[in-house]
Amino acid sequence: MRLFRLLAITVAAAVIATPTLAARYFDPATKQWIDYTAHGVPSGKSPIPRKRVRYDGPYKPGTVIIDTSERRLYHVLGNGRAMKYGIGVGREGFQWAGTQRISRKAEWPGWTPPPQMRARERRKGRILPAHMPGGPNNPLGARALYLGNTLYRIHGSNEPWTIGTAVSSGCIRMANDDVKHLYDKINIGAKVVVKR
Repeated sequence: MRLFRLLAITVAAAVIATPTLAARYFDPATKQWIDYTAHGVPSGKSPIPRKRVRYDGPYKPGTVIIDTSERRLYHVLGNGRAMKYGIGVGREGFQWAGTQRISRKAEWPGWTPPPQMRARERRKGRILPAHMPGGPNNPLGARALYLGNTLYRIHGSNEPWTIGTAVSSGCIRMANDDVKHLYDKINIGAKVVVKR
């Protein structure tokens, strides 16, 4: 019994002494630097809370508008409203703009890095798998919305602290909680407009 108590005290002390890692990113919407603690915060939460906002633009309900310069995704709801989410976007050289349709939806999708990504990462000394099954460590996160027949997706992330940054290879990243929320409200065939 004494050994069990000693072990429990040692484990508790190690947990308390473990430092938390913090990430910092610039939020272009608020023009402020934000500190985000990577540990101690539920992994599916976004550092940028989603919220319902006014919308008076030209797009119909059900449309997804991605503003890559603002690093926000808007899902048009109707009645002059939209749901606004924080996103991660393509880093320098990987940005794009255009209109697509949701062609497929997947829960806990597997990830097959394209050959050009695998070659690019190999040159940096990093070996990517040919395929990674879906799960909490998968870079595509909890859900994926496939954009037409492109390589791009709106997907979750196992790195929620990157939301609000330009970090991806062109995909639109969302925190897992947010991508699940959007996934449940989006239909295959929905229009997606990506603006720079």
